[in-house]
Amino acid sequence: MRQILILLKLVLIVLLWIPSASFADTDGAIELNKGRPITLKEAVALALLNNPQLQVFSFEQRAREAHALQSDLIPNPQLEIMVEDAAGSGSFNGFDQSQTTIQLSQLVELGGKRAARLRANTLSKKLADWDYETKRMQVLTQVAKAYADVLKAQQQVSLTEDLVHLGEQFLNAVGERVKAGKVALLEKTKSEISLSSMQIELKKAKRELKAARSNLSVTWGSPEAQYESALGDLFEISTVPTLESLMERLTNNPDLARWATETDQRQAVLDSELSKRIPDVTLQGGFRRLETTDDSALIFGISIPLQLFDRNQGAIEEARHKLGKAQAEKRAMEVNIKKNLLETYNTLTFFHSQVLSIKAEILPGAQKAFDGISEGYRFGKFGYLDVLDSQKTFFQAKRQYLDSLANYHIAVADIERLIGESLAAFTLTAIKGEPGQ
Repeated sequence: MRQILILLKLVLIVLLWIPSASFADTDGAIELNKGRPITLKEAVALALLNNPQLQVFSFEQRAREAHALQSDLIPNPQLEIMVEDAAGSGSFNGFDQSQTTIQLSQLVELGGKRAARLRANTLSKKLADWDYETKRMQVLTQVAKAYADVLKAQQQVSLTEDLVHLGEQFLNAVGERVKAGKVALLEKTKSEISLSSMQIELKKAKRELKAARSNLSVTWGSPEAQYESALGDLFEISTVPTLESLMERLTNNPDLARWATETDQRQAVLDSELSKRIPDVTLQGGFRRLETTDDSALIFGISIPLQLFDRNQGAIEEARHKLGKAQAEKRAMEVNIKKNLLETYNTLTFFHSQVLSIKAEILPGAQKAFDGISEGYRFGKFGYLDVLDSQKTFFQAKRQYLDSLANYHIAVADIERLIGESLAAFTLTAIKGEPGQ
């Protein structure tokens, strides 16, 4: 009963998790085409419906359900028809001396074998349910990470386009200064080389965006991205909850819940093997016809195996050791998940503080320096190398900001995978917007 309640809770959590993802999204239909954008909610829905790995687990669920059904069936009775003392030699030539026997036999399982077998196979089906739930959470995490990468790649393209546009403006400004005789022709050459380099970076950014879009579409089994762009706010982050509050939520982790069911299933297998120590009986009953006297009689009997040597000792010991192994693996899983949560939490807090630091300190300073040097260049206070250096510093800071934002959202997705629910339940304050907004 506990496992059923946990499973229902996880289903509810996943349903709540979908609309409350780490970055904002817009509602829309799941029909995709290359001319319109996609939302995070749509990406999640497509993955849950079409992910090939999820479909594999779905078939496994059905197979184990069928196996559990089979284990609850009663053994079929056996009909036996036997003719004796016929078609022999001498007086037994032909069928005049024959005896015809019609007999039914039924195996009767004792010791609660059928009930124990049914419980073990039912729990095995629940294990398949947990495996499906684990894979589903993994797919949700994969979608969230891939979506963050697409949002980051889109911003990288936009940033590089701004850089190219700025390079074009500088090239025009340098050209005017060359015509006026204020700077040497060499500076125009340097500006042209710088612009070419920026255009190469733009091509690289567009190629990375294409790869990121394809990587997202793979989560629902499509090798090609059938959408124009991804909608969402990469710049939105929230306050980080305490580690203690996250540790308390580890009970929702499907891997841990699975191992609780695993130990129950191994115990059920042990009980099933123990029940085999009690021998089954076969009941027999039928009718016999004697041709010599034209008489008939009923026959009945019972057969019981004598378990003198084989009392299922080996299978029982094997089941005991597998139960012990499952209990040890459960403890190891608990330790490993806590370790993963601690490491992921440290990653989350690091990128969260890095995002805030870059936004509040580095970007404003880099922007101010770049604007000042660019303006000073127009009045001849700085050389073009000074402009390039300040430009490089400013745009590197912006790229670092985008990387940190993407890594923050990826860490959030990993945390949500470990606790089995959205961080939105913990966060009270949202920090939104690009620097300066």
